[in-house]
Amino acid sequence: MLTKDELPACPVATTVSLIGSKWKLLIIRNLRVRPWRFNELRKDLEGISQKVLTDSLRSLEEDGIVIRTVYPEVPPRVEYSLSELGESMNPIINAMEAWGIDYKNQAKAK
Repeated sequence: MLTKDELPACPVATTVSLIGSKWKLLIIRNLRVRPWRFNELRKDLEGISQKVLTDSLRSLEEDGIVIRTVYPEVPPRVEYSLSELGESMNPIINAMEAWGIDYKNQAKAK
């Protein structure tokens, strides 16, 4: 997690630095519904590489947005879910969803 001094001065830039990649937004979108396992996410996020998914999940975890839970089973089971901070991003994702729906509806009307 970045310190306050390491974050951009602009609040929009701060948000973009944390969740601005295509894949991070789609990971957060999925985790809003329920906890997911790594391979489930990889299969659902068509086109994402294993490395990008791993890096994105690690980054989201380091920033406190995602919680990684390892269950003491054989073989080990790992699930990813949104933290309280991650859940607080729901209004952002909801607004993006509403905007996307409106845009698609306007494009169909043309």
